[in-house]
Amino acid sequence: MSACVLIYLHGFNSSPQSAKAQQMRDFLSLNYPNIELVMPQIALIPDEAWQQLDQLVAHYRSGPYQQHQIGFVGSSLGGFFSTILANKYGGKAVLVNPAVRPHLIGDIIKGQHLHSELNIRYEVGDLELSQLASLDWISVNQVENFWLLLQQGDETLDYRLAVTAYDGAKMTIEPEGDHGFVGFSRFLNPIVEYLFDIPN
Repeated sequence: MSACVLIYLHGFNSSPQSAKAQQMRDFLSLNYPNIELVMPQIALIPDEAWQQLDQLVAHYRSGPYQQHQIGFVGSSLGGFFSTILANKYGGKAVLVNPAVRPHLIGDIIKGQHLHSELNIRYEVGDLELSQLASLDWISVNQVENFWLLLQQGDETLDYRLAVTAYDGAKMTIEPEGDHGFVGFSRFLNPIVEYLFDIPN
């Protein structure tokens, strides 16, 4: 197996300290210590977030990392950014209840927010929504490289939007559940096996 880098991107108003991120960290540490896990704290402003993530992945596509396998796991808004990055740089992506067209859900994300991990207050307004709109992707490149984990009980996002937007991708759609994706730990090993060429 060539060297592997797993880039985990958290959701809106979240952090690498989220439950799913920590489950991923603990699982890789115990079972796949040779996989490099990268979990950035994503910038709060969409344009800054994109610049940050674009530079991050460009780094892992250059120099000594050129031959590495890169895989993405993106939750919610992290799924949106993972899609753009996989479209640009290649690699497989697992999207967990991903945000589709996030600039159209202003009723959910617009307003004042407190980031509990960073202890920062910030605002999402028309400028931030327009930045998300400018980042929006038109189509998915190599749809066979995407696996969606969706739960119909997602109270924040309509899972059917993802079903339509990622038509042709591998999908696991479960009844009930929630936006955090109940039972995420069940998929940790399948995710790694999907993202990377790991010999039996």
